Amino acid sequence: MISEQFPWLTTIVLFPFLASLPIPFLPGNDNKVVRSYALAAGLAEFALILFTFGSYYSLQDAGLQLVETYQWVPQIGLNWTVAADGLSMPLVILSGLVTTLAILASWNISTRPRLYYFLLLLMYSAQVGVFLCQDILLFFLMWEIELVPVYLLISIWGGEKRRYAATKFILYTAIGSIFILVSALAMAFYGDTVSFNFTDLALKDYSLPFQLFAYAGLIVAFGVKLPIFPFHTWLPDAHSEAPAAVSMILAGVLLKMAGYGILRMNIDMLPDAHVFAAPFLAILGVVNIVYASLNAFGQDNLKRRMAYSSIAHMGFVLIGFAAFTTVGISGAVLQMISHGLIAAVMFFLSGVTYERTHTLDMNELGGMARKMPAAFAFFTAAAMASLALPGMSGFVSEIAVFLGMATSDAYTLTFKVGIIVLAAIGVVLSPIYLLTMLRRIFYGNTGEVIEKTPLMLDIRPRESFIAACLLVPVIGIGLYPKVATQTYDAKTVAVLDRVQDTMVLIADQPSQPMFSAIASPERTASLVAPTIIE
Repeated sequence: MISEQFPWLTTIVLFPFLASLPIPFLPGNDNKVVRSYALAAGLAEFALILFTFGSYYSLQDAGLQLVETYQWVPQIGLNWTVAADGLSMPLVILSGLVTTLAILASWNISTRPRLYYFLLLLMYSAQVGVFLCQDILLFFLMWEIELVPVYLLISIWGGEKRRYAATKFILYTAIGSIFILVSALAMAFYGDTVSFNFTDLALKDYSLPFQLFAYAGLIVAFGVKLPIFPFHTWLPDAHSEAPAAVSMILAGVLLKMAGYGILRMNIDMLPDAHVFAAPFLAILGVVNIVYASLNAFGQDNLKRRMAYSSIAHMGFVLIGFAAFTTVGISGAVLQMISHGLIAAVMFFLSGVTYERTHTLDMNELGGMARKMPAAFAFFTAAAMASLALPGMSGFVSEIAVFLGMATSDAYTLTFKVGIIVLAAIGVVLSPIYLLTMLRRIFYGNTGEVIEKTPLMLDIRPRESFIAACLLVPVIGIGLYPKVATQTYDAKTVAVLDRVQDTMVLIADQPSQPMFSAIASPERTASLVAPTIIE
């Protein structure tokens, strides 16, 4: 059929960029025309994503689907190759939802609106391109293109320290990107054939020392973006200075690009190295959770507290990746989706608060529940989701990560108990710092800023719509997780089977040194994958 031969994924990647090109030529001197045009482009892109996957994507197929390959720069072997599977499809949908709502959340932007919306649409293209491309050089290009709009959006439309935050962001992430390029070129030129295609790279027979080298380079690059301690310090500064809509995309989508990269490249392409590095990922995950949760208590800036909360929640992703069980890796992917939605609504609501009060300092707030009861209700629901209240998506994803690690036969009992107990500290701390945040903003005596704003408006219908669009799927996934897990189950099982086959091979080689955290070869060789989350 002609419809099946149409380049749907290429259109998805290029449409926002092409739609951004006419923006400088739109009529009108105010922001009304350009914001309506940008929103229409975002809605059209999101509708295209939903139609394509709803019509032509099979949830039961673990392989690549809708594959499109075109020669681009044949002299260096660079091809335009895009495809979708269970690792990319749910994150593309998440990207479409969050970015479209971020455009709607930018309704009051009046400074250089043409440039602002142009950058948002350019970033839209780059982030879906990261998730859909199947060529490692193309992945690197999309990764780099995405950095430029974020830098400009923070440095032009950010807060008082926006230039410092934007410069710190670009330095950290651009330097980290160098490690992607080095690892990509090393993998492409390894062996007798040269290829940048993901499938070809995954099939190469890399030696273990080379895998460890490439794995280390990629984990540094993705660790900066995730972010993993100690590469995390750019994130609180970026969030505290970025506009609310940019923080929505930064927390909701861009951090997930790093998790996707670890799953796609470190685990799927370099399974031997992952077997040896997984204990370190679990330890880093625990460090992220405990360190960031404790730091959140010391933050009086509302968005900085949320930023440290994001760092802590990404620690669960690392533990899930390290679990070597289907329930663990499924929980990690679900955590990425869940946190993308929850963080987006939290940062959006912080932007609503800033619009009314012109401050993010919680010492100056207080008693806002009387002035903004509807906003208080939405903020409370988002905080409950973030602290993993049962019935919310955060609870399902975090409990899956704990179960995945607890039921793993890949580690010694001592190691598993240590990881679970320390990670549980974060589960205890998150309600404390989140509920304290709610108390300081909405309860107690009326703050100085609130007293000076007697006509403060409650959340508007447009803002309520944005918050509801993010909270409804959070509750839906919490009540029926299969809505999300069925989109990636087939692929994550295939990835885990590949890693488990590697573990069995390593376990059969007594001369191969293994970390003390790894269980005995007899237990490792008898790995059994638990049931997938339903």
